Amino acid sequence: MNPRLVLVLGDQLSPGVAALKAADKDRDVVVMAEVADEAGYVPHHPKKIALVLAAMRKHAERLRHDGWHVAYTRLDDPENTGSIAGELLRRAEEHRAGEVLATEPGEWRLIQLLDALPLTVRQLPDDRFVCSSAEFARWAEGRKSLRMEFFYREMRRKTGLLMEDGQPAGGQWNFDHENRKPAPGEVAYGGPMQFTPDAVVEEVLDLVEARFGGNFGDLRPFAFATEPGQARRALAHFVSGALPRFGDYQDAMLESSRTLYHAVISPYLNIGLLDPLEVCRAVEEAWQAGDVPINAAEGFIRQIIGWREFVRGIYMLQGADYTASNMLGHDRDLPAFFWGAETRMNCIAHTVAQTREDAYAHHIQRLMVTGNFALLAGIDPARVHEWYLAVYTDAFEWVEAPNTIGMSQFADGGVVGSKPYVSSGNYISKMSDYCRGCAYKVKDKTGPGACPFNLLYWHFLDRHRARFARNPRMAQMYRTWDRMDDARRRTILSEAGDWLARLDAGETV
Repeated sequence: MNPRLVLVLGDQLSPGVAALKAADKDRDVVVMAEVADEAGYVPHHPKKIALVLAAMRKHAERLRHDGWHVAYTRLDDPENTGSIAGELLRRAEEHRAGEVLATEPGEWRLIQLLDALPLTVRQLPDDRFVCSSAEFARWAEGRKSLRMEFFYREMRRKTGLLMEDGQPAGGQWNFDHENRKPAPGEVAYGGPMQFTPDAVVEEVLDLVEARFGGNFGDLRPFAFATEPGQARRALAHFVSGALPRFGDYQDAMLESSRTLYHAVISPYLNIGLLDPLEVCRAVEEAWQAGDVPINAAEGFIRQIIGWREFVRGIYMLQGADYTASNMLGHDRDLPAFFWGAETRMNCIAHTVAQTREDAYAHHIQRLMVTGNFALLAGIDPARVHEWYLAVYTDAFEWVEAPNTIGMSQFADGGVVGSKPYVSSGNYISKMSDYCRGCAYKVKDKTGPGACPFNLLYWHFLDRHRARFARNPRMAQMYRTWDRMDDARRRTILSEAGDWLARLDAGETV
């Protein structure tokens, strides 16, 4: 009987992934490949490439140790075809295999690539998620709108997390109102656990430096976990040291503390080094032991079984064309300062610098700083999507696209969110200390020193009035705009237009 090929992708590094569970260790061949197509379809941050390649190499060795026959292709292998399709065809010929077992990828381009192969390919549902794509589609069917809060409650019931006698612990489903405190004066946490590169990681770092040294982002220092044991230690470190304060300050931003009380375990979840229910149970146990307040435990668990599962369901439900959505018709180019060029906006400069150095920024920096700016300025959502997909270690399209196309840029017309997440500079000033060191003045609404977020906020609302004026969550914004006298409105729109013209001309703004 001919062997089958068992495809394991770089974000499927879990020991019980579906394709492995369906395979025969004594008969089948695991195929893993570091290929140029995956490393270069967007200009990935060097840290992201290094994380995936190092974790892949270590996963392959664990599989071999467990008795699997692994056909592994390194990026610098002279026989490397450069693509997943090419490697599967090469290995199929080598092993006389006509069938491929694959865990369904988390990106539509790869799902379609596997479907197009001249081989029999069985794409099995990725059961590492609490909610399957089919289950989500059933939940979504017939609903006028898809809102995470109601989906999240179903996931709480399904998993039993933070449930007591069929009711939510603490008497309510959501404690988000307690999780919006502004930036603290200081952070009593040293940050995520750091890992010294071993020989495998150092070899990968040298390779990535040689091949991708010109990409946006600093490769070194590199301190990510690259194996499950390390990832679990990083989780335990977070639960004991930061989780108790995570809820309070999860939306805050500080120049002096890039991570505040955040876990920075999403890269490990998204490539398979951690299991989502394992993570949630560790958090629940800390709450049950009295070590963590319920607002922190619930807020964190909601991010995993609520938001993470929800956006994955949205991505699979919407299909391959989702990333082309542009309901607002935005078409401005991505400014050079997203790639590190000079800007006078301190919040943008700080977030981009952190992104370049760490391949990390937390959700409010992404949503309310870079994302908010991109939406207000009318940047093409496809360019914004490609940027987020490229620069963050946790960015894989199933999770990144709904967060960007939907939540951040409202390009899907309200599939993910009920309103666009836009704000003036006041929100950034309230939740961070970025405005203190800025060349612009957040309190100035007009004039040469006015914060661009203030000008662009009203410019955005004015140009999209026909779409949003009847949105009940935005009615107050339009009432405020309408109460301004005509001269003030004209000044704001004129100054916003002038600022955008300078942006388009490539001036430092």
